[in-house]
Amino acid sequence: MQIRPATIGDLDALVPLFDGYRQFYEQAPDPALAREFLGERLTLGDTTILLAEIDGAAAGFVHLFPIFSSTVCRRLWLLNDLFVAADARHLGVGRGLLDAARAFAESTGACGLELATAHSNLPAQRLYEAIGWRVDEVFRRYELPLPQPPTRNR
Repeated sequence: MQIRPATIGDLDALVPLFDGYRQFYEQAPDPALAREFLGERLTLGDTTILLAEIDGAAAGFVHLFPIFSSTVCRRLWLLNDLFVAADARHLGVGRGLLDAARAFAESTGACGLELATAHSNLPAQRLYEAIGWRVDEVFRRYELPLPQPPTRNR
């Protein structure tokens, strides 16, 4: 297995994985939207996508968004998306991607990584906890959905 930063040249390989990830979270299939969103991220370089490949075939990805901690005045990374193709599960791809995300974050001098996952995603939770991730027992996370603008601004 090879894990490396994705480039715009990986878009064709990433789109089905990203669309599968979105479907896991109950979004309608929309490869065109996945292509547009990922293409913009890769072109602008405002996020980091690490791509796992097995024998040259895309097997999974992790998508990292930079954020900052005001308390320690350092960067941290939001591990926003992690997905492994169905035929690549139970091969260590998820753990490999998590290890690569950690190494990447450390290489940037970040103070940590954060993630959120569905309460029902127990296999992922077991993996996270097995490799040292902790459930945040101090802070409660909130979100505020906003109305969809007439034209999508991604």
